[in-house]
Amino acid sequence: QVQLVESGGGLVQAGGSLILSCAASGRTFSSDAMGWFRQAPGKEREFVAAIRWSGGNTYYAHSVKGRFTISRDNAKNTVYLQMNSLKLEDTAVYYCAAGRYGVLPRLYDYWGQGTQVTVSS
Repeated sequence: QVQLVESGGGLVQAGGSLILSCAASGRTFSSDAMGWFRQAPGKEREFVAAIRWSGGNTYYAHSVKGRFTISRDNAKNTVYLQMNSLKLEDTAVYYCAAGRYGVLPRLYDYWGQGTQVTVSS
């Protein structure tokens, strides 16, 4: 089992920045990668970014590339999502997940509880 706890969400004005954290505990070695997903009201959960624990390979959704940065601290078993130049359409509940590297939610076996990010005009 892997436990994931997100933090860092909140209310921010458009154009502002936030950083989300995801602390992993338990059998973290069983996971190849960590991902961030988001879900807005009435919409399906969508991929945001992913990073491999080993090597640090990253991949981003087109909608956030150049604005968001995913990083990891292997010693702390923590993954971060730095979000800059936030837009209204970034408003969603953000989830971190542990599993296999990729963009599909079904690749990830473990999920956090989610943290709300609200971008205001």
